[in-house]
Amino acid sequence: VDLVESGGGLVQAGESLRLSCTASGFTLSYYDIVWFRQAPGKEREELSCISYRDGSIYYADSVKGRFFISRDNAKNSVDLAMYNLKPGDTAVYSCATPQQCTNRGILGGIRDHWGQGTQVTVSS
Repeated sequence: VDLVESGGGLVQAGESLRLSCTASGFTLSYYDIVWFRQAPGKEREELSCISYRDGSIYYADSVKGRFFISRDNAKNSVDLAMYNLKPGDTAVYSCATPQQCTNRGILGGIRDHWGQGTQVTVSS
């Protein structure tokens, strides 16, 4: 496993969590990164991505204004800060390296690296 997600857990509605996507064996600052989530019985949802080339950032409408993506090059990670969490945010959250991140989302699918995911559960 070369991408590891951490920071998930059980929180109440309105609370916050900060997820990290940490790389091992390669330098994450040279890759675009995308965060996905998948809830039981639902399709995978692309939430946010960040480009290493020009700093472009994308957010899905469902999380815009509540979730914020950022790089921590000292930790070789990309974080997803999540605020005002809702029960509908309950899902497994995963990160991956896309071919390209634009301000409209990812292009060209996933290259090379996937994480195994971290569970986020939001109770009402």
